[in-house]
Amino acid sequence: MSQNYHEIHLIVRENQRTARRKARQQMIQAALTGKGVNMADVARARGLVLRERENSIFSDAWIPLAVFFILVGLITGRNAAMLALGLTLLFIVGVSTIWKNLSLVGVTYERQFDRTRVFPGEPIKMTITVSNRKPLPLTWLQFRDELPVSTESDNPIAQVASEITGRYILQNTFSVHGNETTSRTVTLRFPRRGYYKLGPVTYESGDIFTLFTMAREYKYIDSLIVYPQIWPLEELTLPAKEPFGELRVQRSLFTDPIKTQGIRDYQPEDRFRDVHWKATARRGELQTKIYDPSTGMTMAVFLNVATFPRHWMGFDPDLLERAVSVAASIANYGAQQKWGVGVYANGSVPNSDQPIRVPPSRSPNQLARVLEALAAVTEFATGSIEQMMVRESPALPWAATIVLVTAVVTEEIMVTLLRLREAGRRVVLISLADEPPPKHLGRILTYHIPATAPAFQAGHRSQTATEAALRAIPTPEPVELELELEVEADTNGQLYQ
Repeated sequence: MSQNYHEIHLIVRENQRTARRKARQQMIQAALTGKGVNMADVARARGLVLRERENSIFSDAWIPLAVFFILVGLITGRNAAMLALGLTLLFIVGVSTIWKNLSLVGVTYERQFDRTRVFPGEPIKMTITVSNRKPLPLTWLQFRDELPVSTESDNPIAQVASEITGRYILQNTFSVHGNETTSRTVTLRFPRRGYYKLGPVTYESGDIFTLFTMAREYKYIDSLIVYPQIWPLEELTLPAKEPFGELRVQRSLFTDPIKTQGIRDYQPEDRFRDVHWKATARRGELQTKIYDPSTGMTMAVFLNVATFPRHWMGFDPDLLERAVSVAASIANYGAQQKWGVGVYANGSVPNSDQPIRVPPSRSPNQLARVLEALAAVTEFATGSIEQMMVRESPALPWAATIVLVTAVVTEEIMVTLLRLREAGRRVVLISLADEPPPKHLGRILTYHIPATAPAFQAGHRSQTATEAALRAIPTPEPVELELELEVEADTNGQLYQ
């Protein structure tokens, strides 16, 4: 039986190759003769046409029957009824065949989005534009577009079914005139983070009598990215101010000479090259430059996608989503502080076995790259997080802070953290396990985010990155201004100010 399947696969592949070859030949012939190139041939030559199907309620007996009616009409002394019936059948069959062959010629289907990257729950407006670029009108033209979620205007049952199956067929039917373009707009909402693909699309049309139908499936794929949810640190029960300890002192050994914050009196432990000679000459005492402490901070966030001590135990999807969101929130906090932020995860990219690596950077687009990487995290672990930390840590700046976000704390993880700390690394452990992490981890800064954190509660309002950033900015008290208006009188007794 498997051999038969293999033969069928080879036949289908050979048919597709034959269709591509034939389409290329038709394109070359059209170019040589000066005729217009058919877009359907272009799609076939590029492999965008996945399959093509023709359906018909037409019977092969119609043409012999029409010929029979015509012969009977001629034999019986040109019977008008018989001749009309036979000619009508031939006319319908001929017109329907030609109409069917031309129905999908010059037909295009396009998707346009107001944005392609959103946070969970944010709306995306998708505009569908359909064009019939030929004089022949189409009484019916149907498109079936495969989407990962249902539209916002659909019934609740379809929305729940699409969330469970991850598949929804958006069906649109049009009636377009020749050389007409029309459009429709639908709204999509994605409840969870991830990489989502839209497509393929099936075109279907036919003749005016609906005797023949032509269906063609095109490989039109668009991608939408839903970022992980971001919360302010205080909603995760983390301190909003200096959550990773006193960083000002730690960064003083790794200063950036580009930006200075001020000057102070010279101290014996200061470097001689940091002396501000102009200020020294002006004050008569040695003065030292104070550098901007934020310029030297680098943070590498490591995410452990494992939610159980062993991979064969499965995974907890809710716990994994919380861990991804915590990692995204920490990266967002670092980006707000103008730190160099990077992310590493032992979860694979979809359709790949490679781990996720985004080296630290202070680029303005770094947060977007980090969120895109976290949006692609799957539950499949490419290896242990402790091995990944040991492998990636030598490439990090020595003053970098290593933050581990994990839902499970194993002995191997604790040993790795202690070794990194003994080597002089600054290490922070953020645990989402049911029990708090052990307290015998030396000088390693540890936090425990329980499932009862405000951000994880049902009905809690989600915040976007912009909202989380704006909330961290203090709002000044309003200032009331009092204006004194001088009122004078002119010579006519009129008042003016």
